[in-house]
Order: sequence, then structure tokens, then C-alpha cells
Amino acid sequence: MADLSELVGARREKLRRLKERGVVPFAWGYSPTHRLEAVHRDFAGTAETEDPREVRVCGRLVSWRDHGKSAFGHIEDATGRLQFYAKKDALGDAAWAALADLDVGDFLGVQGRIFRTRTGELTVRMEEATLLAKSLRPLPEKWHGLKDTNIRYRHRHLDLASSPEARTMFRTRSGVISGIRRFLDDRGYMELETPSLQPLYGGAEATPFTTRYESLDTTYYLRISDELYLKRLLVGGLDRVYEICKDYRNEGLDRTHAPEFTMIEFYQAYADYNEMMAMVEELFRTVVTQVKGEPRLTYQGRQLDFSGPWPRISFVPTLAAKLGYNPLKAADADLRKSAEDARIPDAGRLPRTKLIDKLFTTLVRDLTDGPAFVIDHPMELSPLAKVHRSDPRLVERFQPVAAGLELGNSFSELNDPDEQRRRFEAQQALKAGGLSEAQVLDEEFLAVMEVGMPPAGGVGLGIDRLVMLLSDATAIREVILFPQLKPEAGGGTE
Repeated sequence: MADLSELVGARREKLRRLKERGVVPFAWGYSPTHRLEAVHRDFAGTAETEDPREVRVCGRLVSWRDHGKSAFGHIEDATGRLQFYAKKDALGDAAWAALADLDVGDFLGVQGRIFRTRTGELTVRMEEATLLAKSLRPLPEKWHGLKDTNIRYRHRHLDLASSPEARTMFRTRSGVISGIRRFLDDRGYMELETPSLQPLYGGAEATPFTTRYESLDTTYYLRISDELYLKRLLVGGLDRVYEICKDYRNEGLDRTHAPEFTMIEFYQAYADYNEMMAMVEELFRTVVTQVKGEPRLTYQGRQLDFSGPWPRISFVPTLAAKLGYNPLKAADADLRKSAEDARIPDAGRLPRTKLIDKLFTTLVRDLTDGPAFVIDHPMELSPLAKVHRSDPRLVERFQPVAAGLELGNSFSELNDPDEQRRRFEAQQALKAGGLSEAQVLDEEFLAVMEVGMPPAGGVGLGIDRLVMLLSDATAIREVILFPQLKPEAGGGTE
């Protein structure tokens, strides 16, 4: 088998011959009359008799079968695939010779009339061909797709070019985002934008990426959340707001975590977590139905029904039943022993808050099919949530979960600035004790709250994990177009 340099050399030789014939190998543009999906729709009734309407279509050449004085091929665009039929007598010697220098992977414009072959395939009879871009490198594995996941992630353009499944996945992603946007717009929410570069990070427990703002001679941070800025908008009188944005957390890579990920956060003044729970239930039902055609799906063999109502899983009593004791009353040593028994990594070094959270994740959440809501978390795990009306040890918080995946987070938002200060100070004590991810004390945000923040419900949902669910993907990197990867030997990620 020829190596890559030989294959590239052969294609460059074809490029040279095309230029000698006066063929422009890299066009400025092309004006099709139809996308390929539209051809199949508009000409669905075409019989073997040629349709009198002429079409201009374009796409990447994905197959070519030369029969001497005639040839069949297929072009493919983002919407579908279409066969064409070329005949030497109809095209003339010069155009036919130029076709001989085409390769699978080239972009091609085809003009002609539609007919249906004896085998029933809709086909355009080529009357004119226009080379739009010459492919100088072969596509992978003869269009059977890339098998090595690491190569797929590093060379997503090849993955998309050779895999209809990859293109479908990212169409699903686009559909999820547009569906969420439409859902919120229809309910009177405003889409707004908050800073990606922040002088102080906050809104989540995470380690930030830092950067230097040279003009201001100041350290800035890539946001770990947009929560505290969106709450400023509530203070300012914008009572229904949302943002779809990238967040950045300087953490490890695993099946469900990426350092750069996409979130939707939305906030509604005068609502509480009960109202937001009902809204999230409706949002998931709507988006899943739009993408899948029904409110049900299968993820990794698990049957999930989003039609509702979702069950509620109370955090503390459910975890207590697994542990055999109340985690809120337990000594740190008991929690640590349970974490070690559950084989939670680094259990000996985790602070109390992390031990409780990791124990719940391992013993309850990861085993939950759902969809379901985990509700009423311990206050010490939730520094931005309002105290529970019926139990001061808890907060009004919920997390949607499905197939063991945590899909988001929501609170009745804390709007008492003095209580928020006490919570931030408790986080500072945790940071001093070694929890680097603890939230910082944000004096500017506290001053904003003192102006007066209305009661509100807020929701953050992970777009990437939702797309994982809808695409039956096992890893978050599958659904991120260009995921962050460990550099290859020799430098770079390419």
C-alpha cells in the first residue's frame, strides 16, 4: 500500500495537470439550486423518465466508479448524499479528461437533470461539472471512518468528513442548544452576555485558570461560572435572564469532566426551587421530544422516560440509608472510613464537605437511572443556596440526574447579604484548611446584594452532558468538537 507521501504526490500531480488544462482547482464560490436533502424531497416522484427541471448541486465527492466512457459517483453535503451519472459523449473530451483527475475528497459542483435509475436511485445526469476544491490529502480509511478515538478527537475535521454518525451527533448538539434557547425565549427570558474574563472568580467550587491583563497590570481569571454576574442583572431589574456560555475549570479530564465546557444558566426573580424544578422537568421533556421524536430514550442500555413527573430523591435520608448513619451528625472519621470502604480516591485527604458529596455520588447518584431530582442538600455543601424552610441544616437545592449523570444544579437563591457573607467566610475557612476549590469572598458581589436582590430561582445545566445523553455517548469528549487533550510527544495536540 502506498504511504501518505506517495498518495499526496499523486494528487499534486493531478493538480498540476488540471492547472495545465486551464481548470481552476480552488473556486471562489458556487450557487446551487438545492441542497441534497431538498433534491430528494422535491424530486421524490421522479420516475426513470428524466425530469425537465435542471438543478445545480454541490458537495464532497465520496464515491467514483469509472466504466470507461461513463461513470457514476456520489457527492455529499451536510444534509445528505446524491448520485450523479457522467457520460463522455455528453460532456466532451476536455471535460471528461478533467474528471479523470478527480479524487474522492474533492469538492464538486454538478449541473444537470434528475432521473431515477433502474435500481430506483435518484440521480443527476451531469451536463456540467465544476471543480470547487481539490483535495490534496486522502480521507481516512476509505470513508469507513476513524476508529482510533484519540485520532478522532485530535482531527475532528477528518472524523466529521468520514463519519455520518459524528455529523449526526453535532447536529443533535445544535438542536439541543437551539431547543433550550427557544424554550426560554418563549417564556420571556432575555439572553444576555457576561464576562469570560473576571477580576475575581466565583459561583462554583473549582480551581480557575489565571491570565495576565497586561494593560491593567492585573491578574484575571477565566470564569468558572457566570452565576454571580447574572444575579447582578436580577438586582438591576432584569427579572428573567439566561446565558449559554463556555466555563473553564482547571481540573482533571475524565468521562464526564472537561476543563472547557458549555453551560446554560437561567435565573427567574420571584421563583423558588419548586417552580424551577417544574420548569426543568418541562424543559427536558420538550428538548428530548424535539430531538428524539418522543420523551423517551435509551442511554447505554438504560431506558429513560422524561415525560414526568420525575421522582424526588432526598439527599440526607437516602445517603443515611446507604451508610447506616446520619451523615450530618457523623464524625469526620466515620465519613472517611465509609469513603475508604467505598474506594473513593484520596479519601484520607478529603475535607468533610467533599466526603459527604463523594459518598452520595458513589453510593446513590451513580446508581440512579432516573431521570430524577436529588433535593435538599446539606447547607455546608451549598454556599449560594437559600436555607430550607423546614430544616435549617439543609438548603433548597436540586440536581437533575439521569443514568448516573449529574446534569445540572439549582437553588432557591440566597438573597440575604449578611447570610451570604457568613457562607463566604465559612468557605474561606475551608480554603485555609486546604480545600483549594472553596469559593472566594467576593466583596463586590456582597455590595451588589446589599442594594437588594429579589427572591429568585436559578438553574445551571451542562449542555455537554445533556448531549451525551441524547447521543448515547460514553465520554464528554465525544460531544465537544475540539476537546482539550494531552499534548502528543513532540509538542502540540495535532
